[in-house]
Amino acid sequence: MKKFYIETFGCQMNAHDSEKVVGTLLQQGYSQVAEPEQAELILYNTCSIRDKAEQKVFYRLQQFKREAGKGKVFGVLGCVAQQEGEAIFERAPHVSLVAGSASYTKLPEMLVQLEAGNRRVTGLSLDTDETFDTPFARRDNPHRAYITIIEGCDKACAYCVVPFTRGPERSRTSESVLQETRTLANAGYTEVQLLGQNVNSYRDPSPVGWDFAQLLRKTGETEGIRRVRFTTSHPRDFVKGIIDAIDESEALCNHVHLPVQSGSTKVLARMQRLYSRDDYMRRIEWMKNARREIAITTDIIVGFPGETEEDFNETVKMVEEIGYDAMFIFKYSKRPNTSALQYEDHIPEEEKTRRFMVLQERQRALQIRRNSAYVGRTEQVHVEGFNRATGQWIGRTSQNKMLNFHHPLLLAPEEGRTLIGSYLDVLVTRAGPNSLAGEHFTGYVQ
Repeated sequence: MKKFYIETFGCQMNAHDSEKVVGTLLQQGYSQVAEPEQAELILYNTCSIRDKAEQKVFYRLQQFKREAGKGKVFGVLGCVAQQEGEAIFERAPHVSLVAGSASYTKLPEMLVQLEAGNRRVTGLSLDTDETFDTPFARRDNPHRAYITIIEGCDKACAYCVVPFTRGPERSRTSESVLQETRTLANAGYTEVQLLGQNVNSYRDPSPVGWDFAQLLRKTGETEGIRRVRFTTSHPRDFVKGIIDAIDESEALCNHVHLPVQSGSTKVLARMQRLYSRDDYMRRIEWMKNARREIAITTDIIVGFPGETEEDFNETVKMVEEIGYDAMFIFKYSKRPNTSALQYEDHIPEEEKTRRFMVLQERQRALQIRRNSAYVGRTEQVHVEGFNRATGQWIGRTSQNKMLNFHHPLLLAPEEGRTLIGSYLDVLVTRAGPNSLAGEHFTGYVQ
């Protein structure tokens, strides 16, 4: 049996893409191994959203360059593959396969070419009629599953390579999404996460014509599905109907990841984000006024070309005003094919680092304050694992907060006995900046 190794870089969509690749390879008679040294086929599913992630992939390739002469075949998949194309063959001559995410349905044919000795096999078409038709996905988690509902992006943010690596927006039919959800529920999955580069830009291409809020509601009504998450949203297409749906259905998790990128309207305009600070704050107001308490997380880029100290201070003020539950901060990095490359007023790296640290420190203090408010509350968690080092079970709340807890009846997993996959009510007794802790639980295993 042929053996393969795959390493995944990047977001949840890349993780789900790797599930599709793994499922296809298993169906083709391959077996997966845990170490690249054990494999004949070594694949890197890549992310190019930031320069550091891209460089990490080429570093990995360089590490195993000498292995190419030992019968090993290397492939680069995903966004870097789509971005760099056949130039990868020149940069890393031991690579034999270069394929973007839109070509994974063609993977069986590409494997035939590799096995026939072809050492320059490509799958770089963005002709996306079959993008979602990957029937052999191998799910990494037996209780929570990803479902891609929309691919690509029609926005033109000045810093972003996604339109060039993932192509234009194209949505699945609502029926195909609901059918996949039902299939997962029948297989025992209780939580699904709807994915898209701009997930709330979803538009049902079938005559039904649902928007994202309607699809969200219907997904939450699926028998057997207890939690529905979604990521990532774009503020321009984020409508109040999404909040109304979350308010109306307990199955829809009360957590929204809404990337702002900057608190300065001037910088947002330069980023070509298609909304102002006021537009974004209006959406925050919808969430703050919701019936259910909604956890809000975001992405922020510091050091975008032309960002002044005043612009940065506006971002800091916005962060403090909103009180995010978590925040992912990134330093701006130049990406190929993006319009920001033409800007001349780039921020020095040391200044980007300073701004990053200032924002990180502020956010840490905010998260301690936000999480401390949960002490004394009972939260329902979906149990995801067990930490043997601490003797604690690991759960996640509907608001996407990690809650580590001790269970008085099952102190550790035993053969045939585990809490993983269960839903438990846990009393929160302590809080840190990144997680919650509980000393005991109330209620019963469900």
